[in-house]
Amino acid sequence: MDLIKHIFAFNADSPLLFTQFYFWAFFALVYALFALLLSGPKADNKSRLHLRNIYLLFVSWFFYYKTSGNFLLILAFVTLSDWIIAQRIKANREKLMAKVWLCISVAIDLGFLCYFKYAYFFTDAFNDLFGTHYTIVDQIILPVGISFYIFQVISYTADVYRGRIEPVKNILDFGFYVSFFPQLVAGPIVRAEEFIPQLYKPFRLSRRVFGVAVFWILNGLAKKIIMSDYLAVNLIDRVFDNPLLFSGFENLFALFAYSLQVYADFSGYTDIAIGVAMLMGFYLPMNFNSPYKSQSPQEFWRRWHMSLGRWLKTYLYIPLGGNRTVGFGTYFWITVIALVSAALTGWWILALSFWLVAVLFAIIAKRLSETKQKLIYSNLNSFITQVIGGLWHGASWNFIIWGGINGFGMIIEKIWRGMNWHLRFTLITVLTAGLCAADYYTNLPVWRLFAVWAAILWFIDAFRYIYFLCNSDSGLTAKRSNSETVQQSKTVTALSSAWAVLQTFVFITFTRLFFRSSSNLDPATANEVAWETAKNMVNQIGGAWSNAIIPDFLWEYRWVVAMFIAGMVIHWLPTNWKRRYRLAFSAMPLWLMVIAVCLAIIVIYQFVTADMQPFIYFQF
Repeated sequence: MDLIKHIFAFNADSPLLFTQFYFWAFFALVYALFALLLSGPKADNKSRLHLRNIYLLFVSWFFYYKTSGNFLLILAFVTLSDWIIAQRIKANREKLMAKVWLCISVAIDLGFLCYFKYAYFFTDAFNDLFGTHYTIVDQIILPVGISFYIFQVISYTADVYRGRIEPVKNILDFGFYVSFFPQLVAGPIVRAEEFIPQLYKPFRLSRRVFGVAVFWILNGLAKKIIMSDYLAVNLIDRVFDNPLLFSGFENLFALFAYSLQVYADFSGYTDIAIGVAMLMGFYLPMNFNSPYKSQSPQEFWRRWHMSLGRWLKTYLYIPLGGNRTVGFGTYFWITVIALVSAALTGWWILALSFWLVAVLFAIIAKRLSETKQKLIYSNLNSFITQVIGGLWHGASWNFIIWGGINGFGMIIEKIWRGMNWHLRFTLITVLTAGLCAADYYTNLPVWRLFAVWAAILWFIDAFRYIYFLCNSDSGLTAKRSNSETVQQSKTVTALSSAWAVLQTFVFITFTRLFFRSSSNLDPATANEVAWETAKNMVNQIGGAWSNAIIPDFLWEYRWVVAMFIAGMVIHWLPTNWKRRYRLAFSAMPLWLMVIAVCLAIIVIYQFVTADMQPFIYFQF
């Protein structure tokens, strides 16, 4: 009786995780019944496929119940409401009522999301704005994966409204699309037009696809358990829990290690989800494409959490106007961001200045050429998209800062790329001098941090500027042969690309300071604790360093350092190398693959910690 209760009852302390043996026992049973269901000569029969979809729907609901308990009712409610509303939109597609139904759907979906995710945030902002003292008595627990499946159902209803897809006739099929368990709690966010047609296709699992699926599962487990959890438990969590106990170098290394941890954790989950789905004949979209190979912030966000990026582009950036125009939506979100910023900081002049600058840019754009207009419109709308993307991750001022810094980074990079070399070098020289002066006169760690990085940028750009001058004026250089010129060009291009990758990685890593500081916190206290953590880390990194600590750290944490270096080297391997060993694994004889899997599992579970680490993106 106790065993049955343990299997079927929800236990908040023991959710179903991909890293638990319990999950794989659950999946083995599910897959055995799945295979039995599709076995036989009529496996392609429509009724058999329909029965498969119903079976996996209830499996997915059981999985979510074991992960989130009674919050399953919210998942079921939004599934039912969006299915009904999509039918009404179809019936009224040419009428005003279609837009009304769409607004009702979005209001319901975002209503749930805002209550569970932003109740504390909006209450604090309201109190700061009007000087009130309202509080939320009951603790609000965030349902696992609510951000993912809410965005998924919004995309479905919006696509039905736009006429891009037809509404799903069978509510059980739609429920399966919304709640498919491999990607339910942490993505990727799957568009209906990508997934729903797969519900009606015959099940096929070739020998090669089976091998690739197993590879993705092992790859994801290794990323999560060997790399992400090991780095977190042995260094990162210790430093972020109390930055003041560690030196500046230790804080800096922990910050860079966190960049690798969050990638290994989130992409590891995605790899497992893709592999599990492939075993059942379903294909999920790629969610990561070696993001730390990016040469600019804009490229990074095309490679990182790609399903969210596509969602924001399709349902926010383009409706705002994209690079074509700015309208009511742009000014509405600018006003909201300005008011929230003022409420949280108490600096009303900041909100007014922010709004006036945005309006001024839009007015100036009207007088410029079409190309420059598009650049300004694109920058305004992409900045708003990044800030809202930050807010999607959590109800914390630090998440807004994180999104805003990424937005500014993308804008500055695009403007910088359009400048000539003379202007670039002049600006970096002035900026470096200004930051060094600020550091000298204020002696604040934050200015020292900026000054050091600006000095490094200036030093590298000085070499690049000299190279530009030498190669732009034939009188300054001796004549070279074509082969020498081509070889030099390849070398310079490779060095420039490597430097761009390093710059982007450093920039993204420092934005993670605000991201990590806001993670794993009670929403009621997130703002205050997160800001304090970020401030302490900046003070430590920008403060005085003791060189004697560095050798001791490198020796004491040698395995952590080795893991970080190994992880980055693997990440930066050429894509075709990774594809080769993935296909080589999938082509192994079955007996050899079984041996490889057993050995991999033995190695992976040597790294399992006593306290199993949840996936980072479960909290979003």
